[in-house]
Amino acid sequence: MRKSTNEALATLEPSGIRRFSALAAQTPGCIALALGEPEFDSPTSVREGAKSALDLGQTHYPPNNGTDELRRALSVYMARQGVSYAPDEVIATVGATEALAAAFAALLNPGDEVVIPTPAFGLYQSLVVMNHATPVYLDTAPFAFQLDEEALSACVTPRTKALVITSPNNPTGCVLAPASLDAVVNVARAHGIYVVCDDVYNRLVYEPGYERLAARVDKDLREQVVVVESFSKPWAMTGWRMGWVAAAHPVIDQIAKAHQFTVSSAVSFCMPAAARALEFDPSHQLDTYRARRDRVLAQLAYMGLPVVEPAGAFYAFPRVEQTGLSSNEFCERAIREAGVALVPGTCFNAPGYVRLSYCIADDDLDEGLRRLGSFVAGL
Repeated sequence: MRKSTNEALATLEPSGIRRFSALAAQTPGCIALALGEPEFDSPTSVREGAKSALDLGQTHYPPNNGTDELRRALSVYMARQGVSYAPDEVIATVGATEALAAAFAALLNPGDEVVIPTPAFGLYQSLVVMNHATPVYLDTAPFAFQLDEEALSACVTPRTKALVITSPNNPTGCVLAPASLDAVVNVARAHGIYVVCDDVYNRLVYEPGYERLAARVDKDLREQVVVVESFSKPWAMTGWRMGWVAAAHPVIDQIAKAHQFTVSSAVSFCMPAAARALEFDPSHQLDTYRARRDRVLAQLAYMGLPVVEPAGAFYAFPRVEQTGLSSNEFCERAIREAGVALVPGTCFNAPGYVRLSYCIADDDLDEGLRRLGSFVAGL
């Protein structure tokens, strides 16, 4: 008889987001408001960068942590946003997913705990469990998806190793207010825990005054912060699988080992293209997303679905429990009966809500909202 496989992996289910996206794809004519994938094409200059690299024969092993050119460019790019990391404190990764995986592999020991404010992207839980650590959830719904310092402190135990924050948040689109960031700083300083900042949506913020935690920490706390970013969302480069992670020594040195032993490196000919992306201003997309957000909020209000106004990313997270359906039932029936796909809040440890993605062509978005409105009215 064969021995068992990894017990931690055996407890995990495949991505619920992908399951509902697949269900939508199997439903003829269904409009998918499910995946967080911009409908824009990658910038022309980025595509030309990859073509040029291929023409020059850049198809061999690159340095494990990324080319000097790209790491310098990433360091300069972050510095412009007030986030200071030297090139040798930055690693080019295979998307933000691998950056997060390498970070957790470097930080966690079996039995450690990681505080995850919810609603949250399900990947965090999966990576924590894969490393034989324990996720501890902090429900932020009572605080309008902000972080209350007393509630956050109550989640911390002697086994707590790290806290994950995402601002703007996936799935709510909410941005952490200064008081929430203060709560993170105070708790991290008091307990010596790491803060993993998933900042992949930081270029997609609709209102002025946005702050990143990594831009406001002092020299001492800097050693407890890990920053993860991605090219996927701001530059519509989801298929390139390019991201990066930044942290102070010696933390980044341990992350580099996990990165090297897992993937060796990111793709060589994608690195010059990624460096070009950093020179491209994607802010024109923000105007499009802001207009779509306003249309979504207006339609959700008309449907009677309460929602906290998103200040960034490209998601809305309305509450649906008042319809009498669970979030899973709501989404399954919306696909079958109305031909419109959303993602249930259970995928984000937030039952009673659904995620609506509006990074989709305007005509499709408007038709999807029309179908959703008819579905809700018929419940």
